[in-house]
Amino acid sequence: MTPIRIAAQPRDLGDGFVVRRLLPAAPLRTVGPFVFLDHFGPVDFPPGQGMDVRPHPHIGLATLTWLFDGSIRHRDGLGSALDIEPGAVNWMIAGRGIVHSERTPPALRERGQRLHGIQTWMALPLADEAMAPAFVHVPADQLPRRTGDGFEATVVAGDAWRLRSPVPVRSRTLYLSLRMAAGATLELPADHPERAVYCAQGRLAVAGTTLSPGELLALPPGPAALVAGTGSLAVVVGGEPLDLGAENSARQPRHLRWNFVASRLADIEAAAAAWQADDQDRFPAVPGESDRIPWPG
Repeated sequence: MTPIRIAAQPRDLGDGFVVRRLLPAAPLRTVGPFVFLDHFGPVDFPPGQGMDVRPHPHIGLATLTWLFDGSIRHRDGLGSALDIEPGAVNWMIAGRGIVHSERTPPALRERGQRLHGIQTWMALPLADEAMAPAFVHVPADQLPRRTGDGFEATVVAGDAWRLRSPVPVRSRTLYLSLRMAAGATLELPADHPERAVYCAQGRLAVAGTTLSPGELLALPPGPAALVAGTGSLAVVVGGEPLDLGAENSARQPRHLRWNFVASRLADIEAAAAAWQADDQDRFPAVPGESDRIPWPG
């Protein structure tokens, strides 16, 4: 397998909030269970302004928010209401359906803040697509870390180097957050069949390729060393392809439409109809929120 290099594409989420989208891309739809990866910021919000992602629905996936800077208040239809800060994990399993909002906490909106982070979606295995929704928060001090000469690696989700994150993933997953000083070298875990490195800040070299901010490289299986040309921030995502070994379902493709992920288009169409009809049984509202994002289709 030849390494696949992806350059981020800008996407405006409204109100001038622009993200860099890496997955899905035409040459690379998935990496392990990961079907979506956005890099947002760094953006400096002046006093009185902030992030405002109104309530919106998901099915068939788990979301994971990882912050380098700033804070986001998560609220969902289960009644969860919690601020996420750098180094901690918000893990939301949509399953058969959930609604959530993401906003700047009031105190930070009042004084202004810098926001910088990564948003990923992981498709759920076939057996879990219609599971009950759930939300888990994992504090920063509960995530395992590996440190060495000039680097710190956090195992955000899944497993690496015999370290395992407490985030309750539903399939074998690799998710690392890396801080590297100039000249530092890190041998990446070689026991995950699919891996990709994303450069969020600085300059990195891996598999004979130099990566600048906004570039992702999907790696072939086997040993690979990551070398920082400058002080750098990066994430490594991957794991096992979904559904291998499931009866009659090896490499079952996933369909993505708006915020929905499913192995069957009919499930997405049913979810879209439920959202348009404001079906509170399928998509309970977020307590305290009166607005929502309409179906774009």
